[in-house]
Amino acid sequence: MTQTDTMVEAPEAAPPAGALERYFALSERGTNARTEVLAGVTTFLTMAYIVLVNPAILGSTGMPVASVAAATCFAAAFASIMMGLVSNTPLALAPGMGLNAYFSYTVVQQMGVPWQVALGCVFISGVAFLFLTLTGVRQLIVNSIPHYLFAAVAGGIGLFIGFIGFKDAGIIVSNPATFVALGNLKDPNAALAIFGLLLIGALSVWNVRGAMLIGIVVTTLVGWAFGMVSVSPEPYSLSALTGTAFQLDLAGVFGLSGSHGLGLLEILFVFLFVDLFDNIGTLVAVTKRAGLMDKDGRIPRLNRILVTDATATIVGSMAGTSTVTSYVESAAGVQAGGRTGLTSVVTGLLFLAMMFVAPYAQVIPLAATAPALIIVGGLMLLPLTEVEWEDPLSAIPAFLTVAMIPLTFSIANGLAFGITAHAALKIVRGTVTKKDWFLLVLALLFVVRFVWMGAA
Repeated sequence: MTQTDTMVEAPEAAPPAGALERYFALSERGTNARTEVLAGVTTFLTMAYIVLVNPAILGSTGMPVASVAAATCFAAAFASIMMGLVSNTPLALAPGMGLNAYFSYTVVQQMGVPWQVALGCVFISGVAFLFLTLTGVRQLIVNSIPHYLFAAVAGGIGLFIGFIGFKDAGIIVSNPATFVALGNLKDPNAALAIFGLLLIGALSVWNVRGAMLIGIVVTTLVGWAFGMVSVSPEPYSLSALTGTAFQLDLAGVFGLSGSHGLGLLEILFVFLFVDLFDNIGTLVAVTKRAGLMDKDGRIPRLNRILVTDATATIVGSMAGTSTVTSYVESAAGVQAGGRTGLTSVVTGLLFLAMMFVAPYAQVIPLAATAPALIIVGGLMLLPLTEVEWEDPLSAIPAFLTVAMIPLTFSIANGLAFGITAHAALKIVRGTVTKKDWFLLVLALLFVVRFVWMGAA
């Protein structure tokens, strides 16, 4: 009898399981370690494409692709593990889509800001985000911006990313008469991109986990088979990270002048606000699906989550990548049963393991990553359903926001048109209240910005 009792009690004394249970409160949230690990793997597979796509986008600025790939893995690993340990939320993070495009195509290529200085801007925006969170100003900002503009910004960024994908694929080309036109679909790169688009689409409708990552890899292999990809493997070295690590130029940030003028403020504003919008939208979507919201619709440990996000952006900029933010793909892990931060920790550990193959991201052609951009862009249009299109007060500013982001290749312009239009329409309608003072200040600053741009 004694031996039997001892055998029954032994499993309860296992320290690893007990430690995980106590720290992440697994039973309390109706989950277990096995489910959390599987959920973490699921989240990783759905967002691992960023390891290939982010270097392709930032690499166009002249940043070393292998270094950006390693920095992407490191930033995603650090941020996701920290999120799991600090907030106990199944939310994974990585360099954000949209902000990486803004960093590359607008800040560096259009405004002519060196990528080292642009990284400095990301660092400062992270510090500002941290300050606003700790002082409570963040809540003031969130409350002053109408909810439908959050949705419009997400949709506009989706079109922006999709447009970049079509351009990289050669499916859309420039045209002097119509600005843009359909490219030559017989071109090998365009044909390869269309193949990748169809493959990722098919895998997605079949609900295959990691559809984008699989699609990118298979498309690359097809390109390699037809001689369209040059493979020159090099021995792996952790020194790959040093190409971008600690290369940010803070002194150069405060030296932005001349043709840039108010460029510093605009860049910081976009990095800060889009990160804020992206986080709030993702947090609501993921925590609601995980059943973690309280009865009043509030997100538990919100400050911890936002502090983690801000810290991740600071660390990411030092490693050598654009703004790090929460990923809505985390919902895939939640769908698989993830309910605690252990899911995020597992995802982060997998990103850490990816660092050992990150330098090989440079062999991935644009024709393979472009389809992923197109698909991601399309998926980001979902929030537009939250806009009340029957009401002109929300429909007009929302449309201006959505349209101006891709058409001007600038998230800042979309935000400026949307917020200014919303404020102007509220004034005309006579519905301005004392609570709108911050919104009016923002609109006035945007008007000044437009006047300054016209005089430049």
